[in-house]
Amino acid sequence: MEPESIASSSRNPSQLSWINLSRNLLLAYQSFGVVYGDLSTSPLYVYKSTFEGKLQNHHDEETIFGVFSLIFWTLTLIPLLKYVFILLSADDNGEGGTFALYSLLCRHAKFNLLPNQQAADEELSSYKYGPSSQTGASSPLKTFLEKHKRSRTVLLVVVLFGACMVIGDGVLSPAISVLASVSGLKVTETKFNDGELVLLACLILVGLFALQHCGTHRVAFMFAPIVIIWLLSIFILGIYNTIYWNPKIVFAISPHYIIKFFIKTSTQGWISLGGILLCITGAEAMFADLGHFTASSIRLAFAFVIYPCLVMQYMGQAAFLSKNLESVHNSFYDSIPGPVFWPVFVIATMAAIVGSQATITATFSIIKQCHALGCFPRVKVVHTSKHIFGQIYIPEINWILMVLTLAVTVGFQDITLIGNAYGLACMTVMFITSFLMALVIVFIWQKSILIATIFLLFFWIVEGVYLSAAFLKVHQGGWVPLVLSFFFLIVMYVWHYGIRRKYKYDLHNKVSLKWLLGLGPSLGIVRVPGIGLIYSELATGIPSIFTHFVTNLPAFHKVLVFVCVKSVPVPYVSPEERFLIGRACPRPYRMYRCVVRYGYKDIKRDDGEFENHLIQSIMEFIQMEAVEPQISSSEASSSFDGRMAVIGTRSFESTPSLISAEQEDVDIDESIPSSRSITLRRLQSTFDDENPQVRRRRVRFQLPNNPGLDHAVKEELLDLIQAKEAGVAYIMGHSYVKARKSSSFLKKLVIDMGYSFLRKNCRGPAVALNIPHISLIEVGMIYYV
Repeated sequence: MEPESIASSSRNPSQLSWINLSRNLLLAYQSFGVVYGDLSTSPLYVYKSTFEGKLQNHHDEETIFGVFSLIFWTLTLIPLLKYVFILLSADDNGEGGTFALYSLLCRHAKFNLLPNQQAADEELSSYKYGPSSQTGASSPLKTFLEKHKRSRTVLLVVVLFGACMVIGDGVLSPAISVLASVSGLKVTETKFNDGELVLLACLILVGLFALQHCGTHRVAFMFAPIVIIWLLSIFILGIYNTIYWNPKIVFAISPHYIIKFFIKTSTQGWISLGGILLCITGAEAMFADLGHFTASSIRLAFAFVIYPCLVMQYMGQAAFLSKNLESVHNSFYDSIPGPVFWPVFVIATMAAIVGSQATITATFSIIKQCHALGCFPRVKVVHTSKHIFGQIYIPEINWILMVLTLAVTVGFQDITLIGNAYGLACMTVMFITSFLMALVIVFIWQKSILIATIFLLFFWIVEGVYLSAAFLKVHQGGWVPLVLSFFFLIVMYVWHYGIRRKYKYDLHNKVSLKWLLGLGPSLGIVRVPGIGLIYSELATGIPSIFTHFVTNLPAFHKVLVFVCVKSVPVPYVSPEERFLIGRACPRPYRMYRCVVRYGYKDIKRDDGEFENHLIQSIMEFIQMEAVEPQISSSEASSSFDGRMAVIGTRSFESTPSLISAEQEDVDIDESIPSSRSITLRRLQSTFDDENPQVRRRRVRFQLPNNPGLDHAVKEELLDLIQAKEAGVAYIMGHSYVKARKSSSFLKKLVIDMGYSFLRKNCRGPAVALNIPHISLIEVGMIYYV
């Protein structure tokens, strides 16, 4: 790294700027296939959706000019002004989306509702991203939100409602994009009927969802060229139609035509805004997918390619419609010259699939983030690419989305009705994003409330007009995203409420450390060889599961580690800051605590290295404690529990104070004392041989010959190494959560039915944490909350 840094510093500024520009141009090229697929396919259905219904009596040139003027200014104000120039600057360590804004707010204004947060989390490098929040006087609004838990709960519900609408996008976007693309077959000589088009669309959708497990990276190299060819096609078609049919359409850019449009159409024009807003569906992806690219690359792609291509295409369609009023129901395909119809049809269908793929992937990502916040049941998350971080696949959600998408496609069979639903979902997300952005302007950017109010009022007025028009079409398909969002919101809130009540029970029933210390190092039980990893959601304190276990089975492992795997309100936690290691009791007890921290976009990979990294980190902590006495004599806490140090995960070869050897085939050594019988260890060996794909590396640690090593430290390290050789057991609570008899009917309904149903039908914590089943011990417990 050092020669590279020297070389880079020796480059002149023009070379660095050229390298930066070329990198942004490459990322801009890649963004076409991921970010802009949905936005770029909206010309397929915007004019059709706008002129259906109330505007059927206004099929004339002046109205068409007014509609184009509205489309032009909508594209200019919301995607260009709001997203490109403002929102892309409000990133969270390079990540975007509603959760990024919420994460920023949680860190800088303490709106967080995650229960097991620690002061050490604020020392994370990614936690300090953005301007310092240490200002002189706190604003009254900030103080109010921090003091009142209900206000923070309302903020979380608003964010979750926006997330639910994004899930609705994942259902509606594939349906409308694919159905609109195949609708071009209506104008061919064969003239397919609606039933045949719906069947064809369903077949494409089934194929699309069936291929999700392969991961988008396998066909990602095709995505950008497809969208670029599509953009060039619609750009050329727009120029051709404008010149050939009606060049005067250029004058419709003037907002004067918008005024004339509303004077002429009155209420009918206002209702038609529900169709016009479809021209910006997919714009949210520019901000939501920011983490895969850079703000500069997305700005370049939109300002210099997407925006002019879309404006020219809408202009061309308007020019065509002004002279062909009868084609308003299929304006895009009717405006294509005959010789190029089939090539454009094929590329339109492929572009629709690409746009749908991006929306489905975004849905997987938003559900992963909801789960990290403790607001979604545990699901299986598969990382589909070794090279592209963030490409994930969630099987259960994929099939649910497929069923819902097919139901919408078959149930409505009409682009306009699906468009009414899709527009409502997208505009709701934008409305919520504007609200969160206003809070960011005040609390993160530390601007005056006046500037935030001007921003919020301007965009809420613009978006509110569109949103009100979309709500008028609730009975015409707009109810779909509301029903879907209401259902997913109930699921999220019930799950969040249940885990919070369970955490509070654990918090109030912690084992007394004084009582534990009074038992002595043996804890009054038999300490058998081996390491016991006790999983709990508590970041401090001894969980009640421990006493429940030893009460029923009065023996425990010689080395105990209380493990807490938790999420922190940052997108990613670097491996160097992943582990927090400390002692739960004094040294003779051989009891440690490990807090494993993940960001809301981190992926817990099943690489089989967690166990080895944990032991390595504890050994490094023991040696660090001996070298740095302030760790063991910290004044941060009067008890042993609470003093923790950040230990980075490194490769085993790079640990200078330890000798580690990787062993692929290790014969069973019956001389090593173990808490597991020889029969069980032979079963483990047989299991490994029969399942090579899940085989975990066996790493053997040894102490180096260091005469300066303290005797007590050396003895503790040897105990840890011997315990590791004896075997590792994973202890988890198999909990049953029930409401108290004195609880209200609503609480009993939520806990005993809702939360219990979700727990029984989602993946267990052992599966979610990739714990080897053969080493798992579960302890049954009933929680009365």
